[in-house]
Amino acid sequence: MKDVFYQKLVEIIDATKVKTNEPLRERTTLHIGGNADYFVLPTKTEEIQKLILLCRNEKMPYFIMGNGSNVLVSDLGYRGLIIYLNEQYGKVDIDKDGFVTAQSGVLLSKLSKSIAAKDYTGFEFAEGIPGTLGGAVTMNAGAYGGEIKDCIVYAKVIDIDGNIIKINKEELLLGYRRSVLQDKKYILLEAGFQFNKGNPGEINKRMLELRKARREKQPLEKFSAGSAFKRPVGYYAGKLISDSGLRGYQIGDIEVSCKHCGFVINNGNGTAKDFLAMLKYIIKTVEDKYDVTLEPEIRLLGDI
Repeated sequence: MKDVFYQKLVEIIDATKVKTNEPLRERTTLHIGGNADYFVLPTKTEEIQKLILLCRNEKMPYFIMGNGSNVLVSDLGYRGLIIYLNEQYGKVDIDKDGFVTAQSGVLLSKLSKSIAAKDYTGFEFAEGIPGTLGGAVTMNAGAYGGEIKDCIVYAKVIDIDGNIIKINKEELLLGYRRSVLQDKKYILLEAGFQFNKGNPGEINKRMLELRKARREKQPLEKFSAGSAFKRPVGYYAGKLISDSGLRGYQIGDIEVSCKHCGFVINNGNGTAKDFLAMLKYIIKTVEDKYDVTLEPEIRLLGDI
């Protein structure tokens, strides 16, 4: 027999979209971590509102997960509810004037292709980024000279009390891997963007170039959470790690990528304990050698 919290979940969302004791290692790009007590896949904004209010009222911890591309899950799993916003909550609308409305669960790679297919330019930088729009807006994701802040117009979010708020670009306070969403613990529901028409040939060429660059420079064939560290002012994390002699360094099945030292990879059987030990070892080594403190870009989930 299911417990009381489960019964309350299925009053909000169809039972086929509610799971218990769900393995999270298959839900993250690192392929590390234990199970979540509860796991839901909402498709409607009203469901997300009700789930958050339920968690608040029941004092149940919850975490919003997109593609799991920058998350390290504890080996012990997560004692709470995972609200999984992926492609089931990823609708995209592109109008004839280049205004794009997208829900938070859409993959950035899919969104970039959809925009390019309509011959709009300005989102090519997102080609190949493995996360969803929710995480991208929250972290002001960027690459190869482009950032979310360059093209976003507004964000529609939900606060911890279940209220839906529309925030304009200036109020988002977008900076390097920062936004007001982090500070206020807002959850992105959708975002609006404005793009201009571009040259189809040039757009496709740029996207092919970025795809090729990622394949050549990043260990895409390995399990990773993307860049392990934020870029320190005046430096590149990968170069600092490489120059510290850590290329290929291993702890258990966790390794500093030989292809790009800014990536810490799981060779298949890595643990959260070893991954966290690796991050700490890298930080200490770089700090001792260069007096630069690296800041992890990866979020920790559960007791590690």
